[in-house]
Amino acid sequence: MTTIIVGAGHGGGALAANLRQNGYTGAIMLVGEEPHPPYQRPPLSKGWLKGDVEAAGLLLRQPDWYVDASIDLRTSTRVTRIDRAARQVILSTDEVAAYDTLVLATGARARQLVLPGSDLTGFLELRTMEDAQAIKARLRPGFRLAIIGGGYVGLEVAASARTLGASVDLVEREDRLLARVAGPVLSDFFRGVHEAHGVRIHTGTVVAGFEGLDGHVSGIGLADGSVLQCDAVLVGIGAIPNDDLARDAGLACNNGVIVDGEARTSDSFIFAIGDMTQRPMPHYGRSHRLESVPSVLEQARQAAAAICGTAEPKPETPWFWSDQYDLKLQIAGVPFDVDEVVVRGEPMTRKFAVFHLLGKRVQAVEAINAPPEFMVGRQWLASRREIDTTRLADPAVPIKEV
Repeated sequence: MTTIIVGAGHGGGALAANLRQNGYTGAIMLVGEEPHPPYQRPPLSKGWLKGDVEAAGLLLRQPDWYVDASIDLRTSTRVTRIDRAARQVILSTDEVAAYDTLVLATGARARQLVLPGSDLTGFLELRTMEDAQAIKARLRPGFRLAIIGGGYVGLEVAASARTLGASVDLVEREDRLLARVAGPVLSDFFRGVHEAHGVRIHTGTVVAGFEGLDGHVSGIGLADGSVLQCDAVLVGIGAIPNDDLARDAGLACNNGVIVDGEARTSDSFIFAIGDMTQRPMPHYGRSHRLESVPSVLEQARQAAAAICGTAEPKPETPWFWSDQYDLKLQIAGVPFDVDEVVVRGEPMTRKFAVFHLLGKRVQAVEAINAPPEFMVGRQWLASRREIDTTRLADPAVPIKEV
């Protein structure tokens, strides 16, 4: 038996380990485009940029582990085509490898911004260790960084840049930060925090193009005719699932590869996990594409169980996190179909939580420096119990007694 995992990121590395932990004795080939063994990506925008984390600290496991576990790790290698009929993949080395089970874990890529001047040098993105190193090398006092996109990546890099003394202009076309991923309370809170740290935020602002000097970007031209001067531009406007290989192979896709609760695709011999998948969300009765480490780790466990024939893991509540300055944001759930929002605590204290509810049941909780609210809210979301919102809004009532 042979399992080939395409994509040696966090998900691919976790799946290889889960297979061995579940007793899988067949051959495992782990194929990745990057020159590194599987590593963690969340620290790239935080600890790595600030110098708190070294390269070795990013690795999920040391290289010797893959040898000891009899995992054939192929770095700097791509799968160029899947032959579903023959159950084979063709590698960028021209090697043909046969599989009994194939798992796609190719992640997502940064969305590009194509405008006049976008062919200049000096544009940055953040998906890989090399991307993070290119940003890290520039962050110093006096350096002018412009960030396009007010999502979590943009805000985390802004926080790291300001901590290192760089100046930051952040441009967001929507009328508030985090417009696609968080509610207005959180948006307003983070705007205040970042402005207090010296970030110049431009919401409701459209980028028209870029100016350059000697072939290098030197300014962002805005639709109103003004120009923001800069030394580099980080583009963080979302990610596109790397589902091209799956589409070319004829697998069912819709903004990602469509999978079931076992992470199985429309081909029973092929699984897919991570940011590239459109996955079921049992708590909400729908499918959605999630970009989070907990999601890909859950799917790695699902796929490993299905491949090994072991017990199917219990569905988990989706959760996310973000670290900015001295703030830890923890989110459980996704605010689908919300009809009531309850704020517990005062944002000015920098310790509060926002509960999103549907019919007195929690759909999501956003907790700032409030681990108990995050943990209890996550439990409520999973149990679907009804909540007394009056008691929930009163921070004098202990969260466990609400």
